[in-house]
Amino acid sequence: MQIPSGKKIYFLSDFHLGAPDRTISLDREKRIVKFLDEIKNSAAEVFVVGDLFDFWYEYRKVVPKGYTRILGKLAELTDSGIPVHFFVGNHDMWMKGYFEEELNIPVYYEPKIFEWNNKKFYIGHGDGLGPGDHGYKFIKKIFRNKFCQWFFGILPPAVGVGLADYLSRRSRAVTGLIDEQFLGEEKEWLIIYSKEVLQKQHFDYFIFGHRHLPIDFSLNNNSRYINLGDWIRYYTYAMFDGENLILSSREPELEKKIIRK
Repeated sequence: MQIPSGKKIYFLSDFHLGAPDRTISLDREKRIVKFLDEIKNSAAEVFVVGDLFDFWYEYRKVVPKGYTRILGKLAELTDSGIPVHFFVGNHDMWMKGYFEEELNIPVYYEPKIFEWNNKKFYIGHGDGLGPGDHGYKFIKKIFRNKFCQWFFGILPPAVGVGLADYLSRRSRAVTGLIDEQFLGEEKEWLIIYSKEVLQKQHFDYFIFGHRHLPIDFSLNNNSRYINLGDWIRYYTYAMFDGENLILSSREPELEKKIIRK
């Protein structure tokens, strides 16, 4: 696929809307919506690469309260003919058709391959990939289990959402400091994973979220690993114009915090 002249593809991830409270989340949501509004005239496609929400579960007849601004803006983009793609993250994996039916947004549960202007992209949220993190990989199998999802759905929402909020806070408490540090080429799981994939097939770009730390890392002379950071601390996004991919921050003073190797 060729990107139309003057158009760009945008990649964002890890908004975690809903956390840590309504006031802070609403301010973040407004900033994201403003950004999406600013890029709509130049966007050929938009990718949201997981953890849009800090928690999301679609009950049979209802969806979680709130998020009207972001959902409305995504609907506006797709209604205007701009494709939007969504990869589930570890905080919003329980999708059941709402995005597809109401927003016309395809939802992906595993990494997916795309190609534009003869450049190959390997895109996914990134959770559970690479070595290590065996505890989460086990939990992920439980969360993806259809029976477990059904059982969670029959719990009263006050109980289910309360439990999910507790687990989400605990997850951030455990990983918060690690997210601030680049662990090095030999310890970054997604870099290791990307190198393993490269041994089997070439990709020009590996694009992931999940890590929360914005990273632009050269895997070799022809392939780069991009972690999109987040919209909690870094306000980062990637943009591909058909020739070059650039990882940037919405806030110029935060550019220096992007890890570039």
